[in-house]
Amino acid sequence: MSAPTDISPRASYPAQLLTLSGRALAQLVRTPSHSRRAEAARKLARHSLWLSAAGAALVIALMVVFDLTEIQLMPPRGTPGLWPIRILTDFGKDEYVLSVLGGVLVVLVLVAAGLHGTSRALLLGLGTRLQFVFLSVAVPIFVAEILKYLIGRGRPFVGGKANPFNFIPFEGTGAYASLPSGHAVTAFALAFAVSALWPRLRVFMFTYAIVILLTRLVLLAHHPSDVVAGALVGMVGAMAVRYWFAARRLGFAIRADGTIVPLAGAVSGRLKRVAHGASAP
Repeated sequence: MSAPTDISPRASYPAQLLTLSGRALAQLVRTPSHSRRAEAARKLARHSLWLSAAGAALVIALMVVFDLTEIQLMPPRGTPGLWPIRILTDFGKDEYVLSVLGGVLVVLVLVAAGLHGTSRALLLGLGTRLQFVFLSVAVPIFVAEILKYLIGRGRPFVGGKANPFNFIPFEGTGAYASLPSGHAVTAFALAFAVSALWPRLRVFMFTYAIVILLTRLVLLAHHPSDVVAGALVGMVGAMAVRYWFAARRLGFAIRADGTIVPLAGAVSGRLKRVAHGASAP
């Protein structure tokens, strides 16, 4: 969300709210303007290709060599002692993550519409970053839902036996929606998006993503190859969303070699200046 400077402070609150909301959406589809977007696009294509090739090879290897062994080592479904794992795994549920992010975005717009000047600019700068995080999760989740339907892989022990090659394409039910893991997509997309904006959180966020991945295995919700595929879809999807934002100069800059970096300090620097001004004699 850019900070509009031509909205009259005398306009009514509903009018300002409507204008801000419209511009927040319009900035996402405006024509790309960054002069280095071609370099960034080539870098994205190269990295996505290599990551997808390596990930696909790993998924196939796990499916053939390890999936059957791993699911046979896990505790049976419904084991009473697994209740903490069942609670923990919900922190990677796409509906919950997107609901929280969407709710924060709505509240931010509602508050920003009643502010002016620097305060509004600060909130809208944060809003652009939250838009990025929301879409970085939503886009790969949408892709994953299509893949689940097309592939139709049965979850562990669906059909009564351990069979990692139980596929019914286009089946469309939750029992045959194992590949890719939606929780893994959500967790790794969220980890990548937050780390892209705030690199210091990288270790924490990817630790969170790995923990969510492991809970899906322990609960026999997925095979190992499912969660690896989910992590791959989440990462590549979030990378594509980051390029979309950078090409429109939203939250990111593009270096001469095509590397995309966050606009560090755009919000925090203003906060520091505001705090300094408030405490000055």
